[in-house]
Amino acid sequence: MFALNGFFIAGAVICAAALLVALVATVIRKHPDDWALIGAAATEAFLVVYGIAAAIRQASGNAVQGDPWEFWGYLITALVMPPVAFFWAISEKSRWSNAVLGASALVTFIMLFRMEQIWH
Repeated sequence: MFALNGFFIAGAVICAAALLVALVATVIRKHPDDWALIGAAATEAFLVVYGIAAAIRQASGNAVQGDPWEFWGYLITALVMPPVAFFWAISEKSRWSNAVLGASALVTFIMLFRMEQIWH
């Protein structure tokens, strides 16, 4: 069962905004701009807050219903993706760097969805 909560909704909005900005930047720009890079940074900031909240929830007795190793594995992997995409985008100034930023936002959303499934 999947339950909508504030963290999932906030994450979905942040990932959708980052994806939309990156897709528009891919179409209209030949290099990544600040807005596309800010999307990756916002996604990472959300994931850090999400991870801290998940640790607090688990420590306070609201345990993961699924496999905890799977949940934390998804979270750690999701935490790695936006910085990798960010540094890719600033090191390779091409149109495709924006596409990498967009892919990172999309995959982060999918992983967030899966983490919420595992938690509940």
